[in-house]
Amino acid sequence: MAALNKFDISGKHAIVTGGAQGLSRGMAEGLLEAGCKVVLMDVQEEKLMQVCEAYRAQGYEALGVSGNLADREDLNRMFDEAVKLLDGRLDVLVPAAGIQRRHLPEEFPVEEWDLVRKINLDHVWLMIQRALELMLKQPTGGKIITIGSMVSWFGGTTVPAYTATKGAVTQLTKSLAVDCAGRGININCLCPGYMDTEMCANMTQARKDECTLRIPAGRWGTPEDMKGPVVFLASAASDYLNGAVIPVDGAYLVK
Repeated sequence: MAALNKFDISGKHAIVTGGAQGLSRGMAEGLLEAGCKVVLMDVQEEKLMQVCEAYRAQGYEALGVSGNLADREDLNRMFDEAVKLLDGRLDVLVPAAGIQRRHLPEEFPVEEWDLVRKINLDHVWLMIQRALELMLKQPTGGKIITIGSMVSWFGGTTVPAYTATKGAVTQLTKSLAVDCAGRGININCLCPGYMDTEMCANMTQARKDECTLRIPAGRWGTPEDMKGPVVFLASAASDYLNGAVIPVDGAYLVK
């Protein structure tokens, strides 16, 4: 039983960005089910509040803060509001919000490049920096879980901005882990494979079929598949894990 106690995260306080839908919602739900108090962040205010209300009706401590993570001033406001809702303590940060835009490289609009970068990379860095300011003062330290992708290794197709930012997130994770290890902070990266979420809704059926054929598990992943990994990385069971980049992909990467 002593080993199982290492996975206990009940009573911890967490922030998950992008929590109104997709993998972010799945990870937030996993933390809630494990007994965490979680602030979910999203730009979709109405949807976010409905999600939080539904979780509270089930007895979970789910709170919502809505705003624009692409705007630095608004991001700082959101972080401050979240910390206040969490009574000044932050044990787990999952800056999971992400977007994807598809265009051929020569046709990629610069405004969309900038938006993808602001959400997928800048918001991750800025949230981590704010979180570290708080976590490094806490005797219990903290856990930070970033979200990469299969394109952290591969090039993808028609997603140059997404690929560039997800590659950067994995390298950022490694760099921060070097500086944070030994100071009570663990920072690791989960890299989902092909997941059945809203983000992949605009893929052609031919491309979906092509990807499915490569997945040894024989299926696409779901938000449910992210719950176990995120709970593990949020818990004391991962205390000696730092700078890891972990595929959650049904063995897609190694085929």
